[in-house]
Amino acid sequence: MKVTKSDIVMSAVSPAQYPTTFLPEIGLSGRSNVGKSSFINNLINRKALARTSSQPGKTQTLNFYLINEMFYFVDVPGYGYARVSKKERAKWGRMIEEYITTRKMLKLVLILVDFRHEPSREDVQMKEFLDYYDIPYKIVMTKCDKIPRGKWNKHKSAIRKAFGNVRDEDLLVYSSQTGQGKEKAWEWIEEAIEYKN
Repeated sequence: MKVTKSDIVMSAVSPAQYPTTFLPEIGLSGRSNVGKSSFINNLINRKALARTSSQPGKTQTLNFYLINEMFYFVDVPGYGYARVSKKERAKWGRMIEEYITTRKMLKLVLILVDFRHEPSREDVQMKEFLDYYDIPYKIVMTKCDKIPRGKWNKHKSAIRKAFGNVRDEDLLVYSSQTGQGKEKAWEWIEEAIEYKN
């Protein structure tokens, strides 16, 4: 898909604030420093539509990015950072849960994990949560440019093992720096939103 228009249109904390356009949505989940903003910017060929931050945990709302006026990327608050209180984390957890379990426009969740490390407990919980509610998901392994290519299989195997029953076709090695995996990511997204060329 050639992206000609992309805008952040709203930030929401409750269903009353979600878009009412009935366009398909692609959720982005992952630790707060996994590179979700870089992933969005790389996919749409923009340098700074999604704001990247050196300080994890900046995203505290559901951020809706309208792409080509056809679908939304929905960036959900990152998990696994230390500087947020348990009470605040629980509140964000409820917000994410409510969005994922009630939003009929949600067609696919991309779980982003850092290719260099095993998935966190929260990553695995998110995958199990999506399994439980029968919500389609794929796993994007970011920052692959930081791993020598000869070690990719080893890292991929460790991530697959940590997640349990993940099919190979549901795993994608990705780099926002080099564009590795970009074409496949778009294939997943186009299939989920039923985009026809």
